[in-house]
Amino acid sequence: MAQTPSNMLPLGTKAPSFSLIDTVTNQLTSLKKLKGPKGTVVMFICNHCPFVIHINEALTQIANIYQEKGIHFIAISSNDVINYPQDSPDLMKSHAIKNNYPFPYLYDETQEIAKLYDAACTPDFYLFDNELQLVYRGQLDDSRPGNGILVTGSDLVSAMDAILEEKTVNSIQKPSIGCNIKWK
Repeated sequence: MAQTPSNMLPLGTKAPSFSLIDTVTNQLTSLKKLKGPKGTVVMFICNHCPFVIHINEALTQIANIYQEKGIHFIAISSNDVINYPQDSPDLMKSHAIKNNYPFPYLYDETQEIAKLYDAACTPDFYLFDNELQLVYRGQLDDSRPGNGILVTGSDLVSAMDAILEEKTVNSIQKPSIGCNIKWK
C-alpha cells in the first residue's frame, strides 16, 4: 500500500472554483452552489483506496454533524478511470449510496481540479472559511489502516471548531497520507 503525503497548499489560498458532475444526482454543480455559510471542506477521495475506506464511516458521521453547523462537505474523485475502472462515475454513485455520503461526490474527469488544489493523495482535506480562504489542509487524524489508532477526525474537527468559534485555526498541520491520485 503506497503512502503518498499531501502537498500542503499554502494557507490563505482562495479556493479554486469548479463546476463538476455530481455522480449521485448526475447534475452539474459548482463550488459556488455547494459552499457552506460558515466553511467548506473540499476533499479528494476515491472508491478503492484503503486509506479512504478506513475513514468512510467516521467521515460520514463528522460530515453529518458539521453540515448542520454550516460547514458543507464536497467530495471529489480525480482518478484515471481507464486504468482504475473501480473509480468510474457509476461506481462512485453506488459507493456514495452504500456509504450514506451526506455530501456530493463529484467526478473530476480532466483532473484539472485536483491540479488546481495541488491534491496528491486520497484522502486529502482542505478546509476553507466562509470567504473561501484556506485555513486547514492535511489529515483527518493520525489513524491509518493497521496502526491501531481510532478514527476520530480530531485534526479536521479541531480546525472546524475553531472556525465555528471564530478563533484562529492552528497553523501546525500534518499532511494527509494515502494512495496517490491516479494520474492519466
